[in-house]
This record gives sequence, structure tokens and C-alpha cells, in this order.
Amino acid sequence: MDVLKKCVDYSLARELRNESLYPYFRQIQSEQEPVVTIDGEKIIMLGSNNYLGLTSHPEVKEASAAAVLRYGTGCAGSRLLNGTLDIHVELEERLAAFMKVDAVLSFSTGYQVNLGVLSCLLGRHDTALLDQYDHASILDGVRLSFGRGLKFKHNDMKDLIGKLQQGNRSGGKLIVVDGVFSMEGDLANLPEIVAAKKQYDARLLVDDAHGLGVFGENGRGTAEHFGLEHEVDLTMGTFSKSLATVGGFIAGEAPVIEFIKHHARSQIFSAATPPGAAAAVIKALEIVEREPERRKRLWENTKFMKRELAGLGFDTGASESPVIPIAVGDDMTTFVMARRLHEEGVFANPIVAPAVPPGQAMIRTSYMATHERHHLEQALTALAKVGRELNVI
Repeated sequence: MDVLKKCVDYSLARELRNESLYPYFRQIQSEQEPVVTIDGEKIIMLGSNNYLGLTSHPEVKEASAAAVLRYGTGCAGSRLLNGTLDIHVELEERLAAFMKVDAVLSFSTGYQVNLGVLSCLLGRHDTALLDQYDHASILDGVRLSFGRGLKFKHNDMKDLIGKLQQGNRSGGKLIVVDGVFSMEGDLANLPEIVAAKKQYDARLLVDDAHGLGVFGENGRGTAEHFGLEHEVDLTMGTFSKSLATVGGFIAGEAPVIEFIKHHARSQIFSAATPPGAAAAVIKALEIVEREPERRKRLWENTKFMKRELAGLGFDTGASESPVIPIAVGDDMTTFVMARRLHEEGVFANPIVAPAVPPGQAMIRTSYMATHERHHLEQALTALAKVGRELNVI
């Protein structure tokens, strides 16, 4: 058997291209603003995770450029060896102060955070309890570990407790959930998860990639939103959403972070975060603290779109965040809807299995603080037109 035969047999992308429906790797020729340029045309962006609109903020760009001029474009090595700059240490101290934790360790990408943290923390007799809708990086991190992974039904606390009871009594238990589920836009039921954690002597890691900067009075995420920051043992965050660049971090107690620093293979064997990205995060954090009105505008836009989409007759599920899905169901209809929306001047993301369960394909929309009302109204007109064409409404 030729190991590459599966590549030759793979036909979906080719079939979608033949039908002019291929929706991936669209080339954007501008910044991640509410309106982007594709093939020279202006398109309303409803597919970005730039929640606070900071990726093109002048101060963030200036800070990043200044760091490149000082340090160069890269670090030429891993953090463990030659790649740690003073700006990395400053970034981690700044994040720890913002998150109100003992210590933080940064990684080159958010995906690498979950791969490294979970694979090094879960030993042979340990059990990870995972929401079935957890991000792929969580699932992969558990697969790379020596521990056992048990999935519970999405936000089903009875099923979580049943799985906790199945855990190895001689090993530890780690509950791992997304704070905000990245496709559905709903929140983990942290109050009940914390109660279960205490009852069964488990630990809790919250992946707050889509909650950081968005939820909580100060933007610290879903744990702050629920008033449970002291009950979460580890918080994972990314820089690629609200914090305007690329990378990620894990936040927690100093001994835990020290262990991860010396055992997480995805950190030890990866080149350090480029200095321009580190400087961008430091400046973005300053703006998050200085301009809480950005979160206010984000939530005004989110509530407006949730209300208007429901009023049109779309099924937006249980979303409680700036990620608002539109349920479609059929994969091909979803691809057609994404194409038609693009033709009507709206960029939105088609989501099919395995990112969602089979038969639950959706159009994923997401919103920014920098969207203006006329952007959203124009998008709604297109969504209504295409939704009726395809009987999605």
C-alpha cells in the first residue's frame, strides 16, 4: 500500500473548485478590518476573530515595528536555549499581572500551548475529561500524552460526573474545556464544572482563546465573567484573537508553570515568538485596559446581530458570544451559501465536519468592536437574501 495513495484519492477540494464553491484559503489583500479587499473588491468581514479591532491599531503596529528594528525579525532559536529576549520576559510578567496569576509561559502559537501543556501534564495513570466540542488542539494534546481521554457530552454535567466516576482512582483527573466554544459560540458551564471538580478532586484547565479580551469586567475571560478565577487551575489564552498577533500562553501557579517550562516539548523544541509579536501583545494589553469601551462596542454589535439574525428566522443556536453560528445542516448547501454570501459582498466561514458533528454544518459569523452599524445592516441584507434563496430561513 502506498502511504501517499490517500492524497491522490482525496477529491473534495477538487470537486468544490470544479463547482466554483471552494471556500478556503481566500486571499485577503488588506488589513483585518470590518471591510477587507479580495480580488480588488470590498467585502464585509464577518469571519475574523479580531474581536477588539486591534490588529490594525496604529499603536500596536508601531510597537511591533519598533521591536523588529531593535531585535530583528526572529530569535533564531528556542526559548530554552538562545531564543529568550528580555521582551519575552516582559510579556510574561505583563500577562501574569493582567491575569492576576503567579506566572505565565508564552508559546509560539495557541495550538502549541495545548499540545505542550496537556502532553506533559497527563501521566500514564491520569485521566482528562473533555467536552466533546473542545478544540482540536486539546484533543491532540491528550493524544500525545500517556494519559487517558474521556469525552463527555457538550455541556452535559450529568455525563461529566459519570465520566469523572470512571477515572482511574490511582491517577489524577484534569477537566479541560473551552471557555467559549469556537464554532458554537456558547460558554462552558463553569459554575457546575467547578462544583464537579471539587466533588471529585479534579483540576481544571480552561482554554479561553475566544474569551480573553471579550468576557469579564476587565477582559480576563470567562472565569472572570462567572466570578470563578480562583477556581480555575490553568488558563490557556491566545494572541491571535483579541491580542492582535500570533502566539499563546498558559497561566497558573508558579510551580506548575515552572514544570511546563521544562517539559512541554512544543515549547522546548520550537523557535521563540518573534519580537514584533511579543511587542504587539504588550501594547494590545495596554489598550485593552485603557479602552474598556471597545468591549462595550463589541457587545453592542453582538447583541444587535444576535437579535436581528433571530428576527430574520435564522437558527443561531445557544451562542452567548461574538461568535454567532447560522445553522444550515447540509454540507453542500453550506458551501453554496458561503459562495453566494461572498458574491453579495459578505465574507463568512463555512464550517463542516469534523469541526462540527456530521449533519450540523453551519455558517460561522463573528463580530468586531470596529464594525459600524451600516456594515452590519448591509451584511444582514445579504444574509436575508441568500438565506431565503437556499431555504435556510
